[in-house]
Amino acid sequence: MPPPALALRTRAIAVGHLRAFESVARHLNFRVAAEELSLTQSAVSRQIQGLEEEVGVALFLRHTRAVELTSAGAQLLRAVVPSLERVDSAVRQIRQAAGRRTVAVTTWASFASMWLIPRLEAFQRENPDIDIRIDASDTPVDLDTADVDLALRYAVPAGVPAGALRLFGEQLTPVASPWLLQNSPPLNTPADLAKFPLIEAGDAHRTPFLEWLGWGRWLAERQLKRIEPRRWLYFNYANQIAQAALTGQGIALARLPLIAGNLADGTLVEVLPGQRMDSPLAYWLIVGPRNAQRPEVAAFCDWLKREARQTRETIGDGPDPDTLANAD
Repeated sequence: MPPPALALRTRAIAVGHLRAFESVARHLNFRVAAEELSLTQSAVSRQIQGLEEEVGVALFLRHTRAVELTSAGAQLLRAVVPSLERVDSAVRQIRQAAGRRTVAVTTWASFASMWLIPRLEAFQRENPDIDIRIDASDTPVDLDTADVDLALRYAVPAGVPAGALRLFGEQLTPVASPWLLQNSPPLNTPADLAKFPLIEAGDAHRTPFLEWLGWGRWLAERQLKRIEPRRWLYFNYANQIAQAALTGQGIALARLPLIAGNLADGTLVEVLPGQRMDSPLAYWLIVGPRNAQRPEVAAFCDWLKREARQTRETIGDGPDPDTLANAD
């Protein structure tokens, strides 16, 4: 049954209900939106009804067990989301100017979860008055215009701007859970990998240089182009590949800087020591030009450099000759 027609109005709407509208539209669920906003479900429902009366048309179709946006709701959502993001950004800047010190970091999800976040508690112990905001996205942002202070990126040297600081390089190495190996055939040579499932970066071939993350190059360097493992497992993200290896689902060609902690605590082991492969990619720190002199940003960058030095020592990495001047 179509929703009842509402009387159209011409005056501007009140903006108080837009937060509830955005939350319901994102979750398509009144209960979840209410929990997110710390409101009752009936309060959120009243806000949506009030907004629909203000706009003059229905914004949602209510079904028995589901909610969906109308075309008008979808049109409004496209305007509301960037507007709320700008409001939130302005409020963060105002709060920062009012006394709270915040460092905003952009990086990609796998690096955030596997390298940065496990180390953050140490920084927060040293700097309890500095707030950290991490925006994890695979899409690079423009530090000249975005509401972030610094970026942590993964690229070849030619792919980063002047002034980027090389944190550490990368090697790839086959790893597995030790309990996968306990009751498995012997694994003494690269050819023995055919006895095991291999975990693969499924979309690496789509991006220049990321083909280094797949098994193809590693196997080809060892004259094993035609190897057929027991089966393939494909994942898009490094943290998914590592998790599959940790749970014993196969052998992964892992990025050494990201799993160095697992090797140290024994939850992963290098199955073929001495068979690491160098990668042309490295991990970089890029600081926004407007923020480099802020004390909290400088403190966070100094901490990152110390953590990066420890990672380089752990994996036996030295700075590349062409980036030596940028190494700490």
